[in-house]
Amino acid sequence: MNTNLDGHVRTLAEACAQVGIDPAGAECVRLGENAIFALSGQIVARIARPGATATARREVRVARWLAEHAIPAVTPLDNIDQPVEILGRAVTFWRQLPPHRHGTPAEVAAALRRLHDLAPPPSFAELDPFVRLAERIDAAATLVDDDRTWLREHLADLRDCYQCRPTGLPACVVHGDAWVGNVVVTADGQTVLLDLERCSVGPPEWDLVSTAIKHTSFGWITERDYRDFTDRYGHDVTTWGGFDLLRDIRELRMACYAAQRAAEHPPARAEAALRTACLRGEHGPRPWKWTPAL
Repeated sequence: MNTNLDGHVRTLAEACAQVGIDPAGAECVRLGENAIFALSGQIVARIARPGATATARREVRVARWLAEHAIPAVTPLDNIDQPVEILGRAVTFWRQLPPHRHGTPAEVAAALRRLHDLAPPPSFAELDPFVRLAERIDAAATLVDDDRTWLREHLADLRDCYQCRPTGLPACVVHGDAWVGNVVVTADGQTVLLDLERCSVGPPEWDLVSTAIKHTSFGWITERDYRDFTDRYGHDVTTWGGFDLLRDIRELRMACYAAQRAAEHPPARAEAALRTACLRGEHGPRPWKWTPAL
């Protein structure tokens, strides 16, 4: 038995017992930043990493706020007090989505346009583009010491630069992790936002850069796809003076996630090493040959 999965199964069983949900037949859908389980009754459970209870509570609150403003998003169960905390891990329960696919760049742009046009509520936290990066670098057991030191120094440099970034578009509600896996389209044509844990108030460019680098940094989408994205949203973030900074921060996030993942999932080690090497300038200029998903 995978001991990590075994621990999640025990956590899930305890959380289900607290809220009166039957965990029998639970199926692990994904082990990533969160552990995702599909339960009977079209329920999905998300188990966060230790210490993320406040983030999980915010995600539930954001989902309910979006529903109030007619923005399609994942829906938390209404009849239980969420999140449930088991030994420092937050567990939340959601309605399972109907069959769906990843959104196209243009569909992502349309969803972001609707989100960014909302008036920010005073209760929303300010965006932290560096959240958990230091912890991921520390937890990445497969990193060699020289790479770990470089990543820490790179993180510190980017933090300093972010404080004096160029003026851009007005701050608004941002998704925080707006890639095509987190913006999906159901069979009836509804575009739905997923993974709301980084939703906050911040520069809209942070959401836009996620799609921009899929073209400029990795070649995962075509020039035409990217133009469809900018035309639908109404702005091209690559023309902004702060683009390179936000690009570098987003690439660091992707590299640090890969490094964290490699410590838990050996097949990801080669990709993690590649990403760090690219950031260090060892594989030439962009676009780099990163694998889209781990």
